[in-house]
Amino acid sequence: MSDGPDSPVLALLRRIDGKIDRLTDDVQDLKHRMTSVERQLGDLRSDMAGLSARIDRLEVRIDRIERRLDIVAA
Repeated sequence: MSDGPDSPVLALLRRIDGKIDRLTDDVQDLKHRMTSVERQLGDLRSDMAGLSARIDRLEVRIDRIERRLDIVAA
């Protein structure tokens, strides 16, 4: 093995290898972030379903109150 300068092809391959390593790290980061976004979206959907159920119960209670007070719109 010589201590001389690397061949241009070997230097190019090393640069490509470095870029692929950085790209791999970036993709891993994006995968982790996307998983977090998906989890948060699922949590939001669950929260919205809970709020919808609460609104439905309030609507039933308001209807019952209006009937008791005889203020139901015709």
